[in-house]
Amino acid sequence: MLIAGAGTLGGLISQFPYGMLYVGVLVILAAAGLGAGVAGSNWNRAGAATIVGFGTMALGIFAGINLNESYLKLLGERVDAVVLESRQYTNFKGDDRFFCRVVDASGERHELDHIQNCYADVEPGGRVVLFKDRLGGLDPWMETTDSRALDLLALGITGGLFLLIGGTMFTAGQRRRTDRDLYDEHRRKHGPPSRSRR
Repeated sequence: MLIAGAGTLGGLISQFPYGMLYVGVLVILAAAGLGAGVAGSNWNRAGAATIVGFGTMALGIFAGINLNESYLKLLGERVDAVVLESRQYTNFKGDDRFFCRVVDASGERHELDHIQNCYADVEPGGRVVLFKDRLGGLDPWMETTDSRALDLLALGITGGLFLLIGGTMFTAGQRRRTDRDLYDEHRRKHGPPSRSRR
């Protein structure tokens, strides 16, 4: 469960501003590499290593976004806001992104993007609801309604990936093979090594 927990933690860290995205990605990649290395090299379970490596990277992506949304919707402060500007732009990589500038009831302005749920369905002058972090560490989450309902499908995918990685590591650890086991298995299938003729 440590590998799955580290992947989840890396996804959550990547949601914080001020360059924490890069720290979170490094944590996710380290967890994926460590889990795949232990399952593949130490325990000689190549299939488990593949599942753990790719699963941990997917978990980091899903967990970060879902935990951010869940935390802000459940524990965040609900604030009414008005959209000042909503537009689509192309970044330096050529990807289309959405950008929203909103002002809340206290007069504080926020610049939000797709990570904070800013998409094309918001019009300038429209009313939105912000869920703000009471501790001030995360950027606000924007919704067009004041519903605190969570995305159960996304949370289910996150939980499923967590269990898949944890279960795969547990099973691989229980069925680990030594190099001697692999040699004996190879010898049973293919016979003893033939001697070269001189």
